Amino acid sequence: MVSVIAVRGLAKHFGRVHALDGLDLDVGEGQIHGFLGPNGSGKSTTTRVLLGLARATSGTVEVFGVDPWREAAALHRRIAYVPGDVSAWPNLSGGETIDFVARLRGVHRHERAYRLERERLMEAFLFDPHKKGRAYSKGNRQKLALIAAFAVPAELYILDEPTSGLDPLMAMVFQHEIARVREGGATVLLSSHILSEVEQLCDVVSIVRAGKVVESGTLADLRHLTRTEVSFAASDASPLASVPDAHDLRVEHGRARFTVDSDRVSSVLPALTALHVEGLRIEPPSLEELFLRHYGDDVAVVDHGGAPRTRREAAAR
Repeated sequence: MVSVIAVRGLAKHFGRVHALDGLDLDVGEGQIHGFLGPNGSGKSTTTRVLLGLARATSGTVEVFGVDPWREAAALHRRIAYVPGDVSAWPNLSGGETIDFVARLRGVHRHERAYRLERERLMEAFLFDPHKKGRAYSKGNRQKLALIAAFAVPAELYILDEPTSGLDPLMAMVFQHEIARVREGGATVLLSSHILSEVEQLCDVVSIVRAGKVVESGTLADLRHLTRTEVSFAASDASPLASVPDAHDLRVEHGRARFTVDSDRVSSVLPALTALHVEGLRIEPPSLEELFLRHYGDDVAVVDHGGAPRTRREAAAR
């Protein structure tokens, strides 16, 4: 596999704060690579280092085989970037902004291929290019950045919460565009809090915690870390006693349920066949379950006064 992004032992310190602490990341050519983690885990800092906007404290970083800190200007002609919180120049119209970004990437607004693609994207995203930047809502600023990114072909798309502020219809348009650039051979690094979006789009997922990648692989590779739920119609749990590898046995609302390690699902099927179960349902683990495996202790809860706090903080009270 040819690595478009190759990161080894990346550390980035801001005084005593270690935003990144030995992060490793490989993004292969033509992949859509999901980059997951909550706020403060190090995703945005990693993105800034990859774009050459921040210098690594230690470790090695290569994008297309070169150091982004030293070769940022050349790399930016090959990269399209969309942040999660887009700012627009207040006195430029949306169309002028899109043309200006295209010019920065070496494409003139009068080029026919660019004009056609620009018009197609504005129609697809239902975007009005005539308004000034100051008049755009959060969602329209996000559309502006996406159109600017997709209007000029890039080899690498770095997308940080790209659908933030978009309605479900526009999110579907975004997914269509990702599929289109992927078919053209582009590579995508996608950071998102919308786990269903990542699950649908990404070939490979990396989960970041405390400045390090704690899990990385295809969804099939990672699902062995969680359990699959099996259920069937039953009024009591007694039939489950003969099922091997079954965990968390229970009966709820007329269905017997248990979980099984995802790599042991085949071992329970003969027992279920012998029981002549009806209404059998096998639900593979979701990416959300895998994510919560690493962050379950840090998920915010709300106390009776409405103040959010982590589970650990709640337990300490």
